[in-house]
Amino acid sequence: MATDDEKMIEEEKQEESLVQTEEVTSGVEVAEGNDDNDKLPNGDEIEDGENEDGKKKKTIMKVPADAPWKDRMWEVFTTFWPLGFVAFGGPQAHVAILRDHLVVQRDWLDEEQFTELFAIGQGLPGPTSTQLVISTALARAGPLGGLMAFILWNFPGMIVLTVCGVLLDTFVADPENPPFWLIGLGPAAISLVFKAFYGFAVKLDALGVCLALFSCLAAILLDNDENISSSSSQWVFPTCLIIGAIVTFIDSKRKNPWSDYGSPGKGWDSESDETMKRIGIPMWVGALIIVVWAAVMGVTTALTRRGTVNNVYLEIFSIMYRIGSIIFGGGQVVLPMLQEEVVPSWMTNEQFLQGLGLAQSMPGPLFNFSAYLGAVYKGVPGALMAFIGLFGPGVILIFGIVPFWARLRHNQNFKALLKGLNSTAIGLVGAACVILWESAIRTSADAMVFSFAITLAVYFGVMAPLVVLGGGVLGAIFSEEALNLGQQPYCVAAGYAPL
Repeated sequence: MATDDEKMIEEEKQEESLVQTEEVTSGVEVAEGNDDNDKLPNGDEIEDGENEDGKKKKTIMKVPADAPWKDRMWEVFTTFWPLGFVAFGGPQAHVAILRDHLVVQRDWLDEEQFTELFAIGQGLPGPTSTQLVISTALARAGPLGGLMAFILWNFPGMIVLTVCGVLLDTFVADPENPPFWLIGLGPAAISLVFKAFYGFAVKLDALGVCLALFSCLAAILLDNDENISSSSSQWVFPTCLIIGAIVTFIDSKRKNPWSDYGSPGKGWDSESDETMKRIGIPMWVGALIIVVWAAVMGVTTALTRRGTVNNVYLEIFSIMYRIGSIIFGGGQVVLPMLQEEVVPSWMTNEQFLQGLGLAQSMPGPLFNFSAYLGAVYKGVPGALMAFIGLFGPGVILIFGIVPFWARLRHNQNFKALLKGLNSTAIGLVGAACVILWESAIRTSADAMVFSFAITLAVYFGVMAPLVVLGGGVLGAIFSEEALNLGQQPYCVAAGYAPL
């Protein structure tokens, strides 16, 4: 009996001290008797102890949810600054990393709340993982916490890609014939797009597959029909997304729908939930933020389309802002639209693919690719305009929508619309696979590099940076400067004629 009482007392002490306990699985080791080692790499304090089964355990000192604002801001900083350097692997890996750090380790929010915020990103245009970063930090430390998390999450990849874009434009004299050490990056990068498409598509039901196929075929037709202007993508892609949403909405009203729409989640009570109060954005401010997003879209489009202002940096911002406002489904979906806009007016197709390979190998979201595109075109100022333009809509909207989200998630109609949007967006990723394959695979060596890279990525689960690096090495080995293997053109467009 005494043993039971001691356990109860110990549990009460742990609750009063607000200490979160977990078994350390991340490889952090602490030397006994050394206080300097009793910290995680980001500065969080940890303590030793034992579980009931006698195993050693560590505890992470958690900042209380009702702690002063400056303490919660510091916690946001110490949480996200290391993640910006290790967030490899694309949106699926990003979500897993964030869940582990924010739900499992730090108990910022529970599984249901995390899923709610993830659904926000899925339902808005822009990079899903970045919006999840912003919304979780917003729920923890308010608007400034959300902005700080956004900067920390994107800064490392953005800086590296900007530098690479400037150097590539400066030191690669002939973009049509890149140096041998860049040849394999494009095919390796394309393999990661194929992997992402498979990961998305395998989760679709029959109706979702049909909608994805519809948008995929439309995008491929738009890219390859000489009678259709490539600029049509500005309205064709959004139209596909709207049609998908309408189809699932109508289907959800049928007595026996083809798809499963589930039931609305419990959601948050926006009137009483403490997490929603910490967000610090009233609903009227959220509505105003959404109006600002639409106003920026209208003003910049009017100024650049009508020729009222002839400024190349405003043009860069306007193009990227428009794309960022209509892209649902994350980074992979944006690729065909970016390629339509920047090739060949800003850069060659080879430069585009080389930058894509670099972006795939960097931590953070694929939207950081915008910094590279702007840097190749107009240096560092171009990189900043492209980065702000492509990220801007998603960032603005996440701040505006969060105050309304508790009510939207109770709405079954909204959930049905969301399903159609996501399905058609996945089809655009499939189209990107076809379109980018055609432009990236020029020789037999390119095809071999692609096969090698996709095997590493899909079957062996190799991390994206290593996949791109391996593809680059193999491409260099096959190049004319080395073994000169597989250099025969691979398709008719590249000059191959069957015997």
